[in-house]
Amino acid sequence: MNLNDGKIMVTGAASGLGRCFALNFKKAGAQVLAFDVDEEGLAALKEEHPDIVTATGSVASEEDVKAAVKTGVDAFGGLNGLVNNAGIFRDALLVKQNRDTGKLRTMTLDEWQAVVDVNLTGTFLCTREVAAQMVQSGQSGVIVNISSCSRHGNRGQGNYSATKAGVVADTKLWAEELARHKIRVGAVAPGFTQTPILDGMRPEMLEKLLSQVPLRRAGQPEEIYMAVKFIFECGYFTGRCIDVDGGISM
Repeated sequence: MNLNDGKIMVTGAASGLGRCFALNFKKAGAQVLAFDVDEEGLAALKEEHPDIVTATGSVASEEDVKAAVKTGVDAFGGLNGLVNNAGIFRDALLVKQNRDTGKLRTMTLDEWQAVVDVNLTGTFLCTREVAAQMVQSGQSGVIVNISSCSRHGNRGQGNYSATKAGVVADTKLWAEELARHKIRVGAVAPGFTQTPILDGMRPEMLEKLLSQVPLRRAGQPEEIYMAVKFIFECGYFTGRCIDVDGGISM
């Protein structure tokens, strides 16, 4: 896809990676729909780039997703691109026992379900609605799902790892299902990336975290965008996941 022809919806676009994707797509000449629950963040994004169209809502809400896609269709005449970037984490061990008291603390159902709802169900809902619109209009397109290096399993992230592994499995499946409609589906799995989450960590914790990375640093959002851009522009890429993680092994 030539990004000048792009009509792209980016989820989780109010901050972090999503904000980087939205701004860079716009700079590349695409029309961009930024979708997020963070109304203030979207307002700040639009202030920086008034041509970006915004939609407020949750990817976990079927109603909100349908409304967001309609916003894009009304604004651009259709959508031919989607980046499923919205995601949350609620880290906890499956079962943790206090060494002193013996008291157990388990991952709650709410902690499990919240992550599944946003990371996996949200990706499903957005992909379904955007792909259906593409198929109905006879429009070819590209869908990119943001996974994570944690998809291989990361201690304390049973919920998050499960969703990010599921995203890659669905990437392969949807690529096969949608190929006949000239819709390509790919995934990018970032490692530790310089976003507000890392910025808020204590220096000693961040140093310990990055010591696991062979390149000994965090990735930059623009480096993750390069992989997303490649998938959009390379017409022979589909059904695969690109790891952009500094070489870390989980």
